[in-house]
Amino acid sequence: MVRKLRSNFEPGTPRWAVRRAQWKALGLSDADLERPKIAVVNTSSELSSCFSHLDGVAAHVKQAVRDAGGLAFEVRTAAPSDFITSAGRQGRYILPSRDLLVNDIEVQVEGAQLDGMVCLASCDKTAPGQLMAAARLDIPTLVLACGYQPHGHLGDRAIDIEEVYESVGKVRAGHITMQEFEAMCDVAIRGPGVCAGMGTANTMHIAAEALGLALPGSTPVLANSERMFGFARAAGRRIVEMVGEDLKPSRLLTPPAFENAVMVGLALSASINLVRHLQAVAAEARCPVDLYELYDRLGPRVPLLCAVRPNGDTRIEALEAAGGTLGVLKRLESLVHREALTVSGRSWGEELARAPEPGAVIRPLDRPLATQASVIVMRGNLAPEGSLLKLGDASAKQPRFAGRALVFGSQDAALAALEAGRLVPGTVAVLAGMGCRGGPGMALASGFVAAVDGAGLSATVAVITDGQLSGLNRGIAIGQVSPEAALGGPLGLVRDGDLIMIDMQAHRVTLEVPDDVLALRAKESTARASAEERGWLQIYERVVQPITAGAVLVGPPGRTQPSSGA
Repeated sequence: MVRKLRSNFEPGTPRWAVRRAQWKALGLSDADLERPKIAVVNTSSELSSCFSHLDGVAAHVKQAVRDAGGLAFEVRTAAPSDFITSAGRQGRYILPSRDLLVNDIEVQVEGAQLDGMVCLASCDKTAPGQLMAAARLDIPTLVLACGYQPHGHLGDRAIDIEEVYESVGKVRAGHITMQEFEAMCDVAIRGPGVCAGMGTANTMHIAAEALGLALPGSTPVLANSERMFGFARAAGRRIVEMVGEDLKPSRLLTPPAFENAVMVGLALSASINLVRHLQAVAAEARCPVDLYELYDRLGPRVPLLCAVRPNGDTRIEALEAAGGTLGVLKRLESLVHREALTVSGRSWGEELARAPEPGAVIRPLDRPLATQASVIVMRGNLAPEGSLLKLGDASAKQPRFAGRALVFGSQDAALAALEAGRLVPGTVAVLAGMGCRGGPGMALASGFVAAVDGAGLSATVAVITDGQLSGLNRGIAIGQVSPEAALGGPLGLVRDGDLIMIDMQAHRVTLEVPDDVLALRAKESTARASAEERGWLQIYERVVQPITAGAVLVGPPGRTQPSSGA
């Protein structure tokens, strides 16, 4: 028996009539109108090389959908690029763009009552936004990773976007000339795709596969490679089958699936932004998981198996060649939930049984690169609800750091202090009031962290912030401090000269100031004035939930509501 499609309305009704008239005008036949109707969600944009190839990818997906008996409709959404869209408002559009994209998909796909969707994932916020939309709409969905960019060379030296990003600090410190810097910029990116490192974009592509919503074996992948186009065609064919099987995200996005994604993230020292994005996906899926608890519980069990830049010297193409996400899961087979289902219709146990042995750059469990957790949740009186520190190759980090605070309200102010030589060894730079509500929209702090590293200070200067960090950041950089300063968090009570203790072994970040002094500061602090924003950032400020809840927007009953401070 053929399953009735929700997109096929009762003949003679008003919505059937106007739909038929509209689609007949597009040249569709009566037979077309009966087929499974698939949205190909495209974030194509001429603003960024991240998205410049997606129209070509969409063409492959659409043809495969048609060949499989479906009807493909390409729909466009917001296309946020972290390196381009961050230019305005101190980068505060970046995180809110994720939720704008979620709602964009809902309006177009749910509004049109389409039967399934293939989401073309590229830069940092597209994959999490698409995963969130998949969870919310709960129609058959497949996330297609559209690949990482090829890097270039200066002479025989490999140059990628990470080196460009970090070299800002080298220029400011006089370690390289402006001419050398320009030459690096000119060759770092040699084609379309996302940043060629273990930043947030590749992290989220990998997470989509580990969650079961991308085809097994499809991440990471070189953009515009024949392998990527092969997965694009496979996705187009498979989504039509998924509609017939009624294989929905609610069957995939289970607590075991989230645990699998966290284990893969830990094994690769993935971006700390994975935490908030997975929490947001869980919120949309109404799946009862606490990502901070998962990192606390799974971190000691999952060692670092592969250190892709910036965590180590391995490049993303070597991870792909070694088996990628599927190879990491194969190494973790004794730990992961093998019963969790994937978009292939098979469980991870079935997929791993047929997977080849991983390459050498993905270490076995008994010979890891490091045994300490690669990403840890830091708590203490400065982050009572949690914060995150990415250790990468944990063996290279000192176990404790103590320093005196220098407090800044923006990345620009912190960069000016760095250039002026005020950040001496033993400094803890505190960037406060830049969180989801305080930004509003999480103002950038990642450029400052990169500049500190480029200046050669990442081992002697720590950074603590409620602002936006990058998956490419390294050093002693504690992000997602919660509660954020704008919600009354202790980060807003830090003053220049305060002693801050960072204990990576105990997972504690402590402000060494007496409680009575902090209470007096809290009493004397004035209420935060709302940012004078208009448009999307003003709306976002009013409805965003805390970062520990995934920074999702206040939604329908059943979704987690903001804390009293929100």
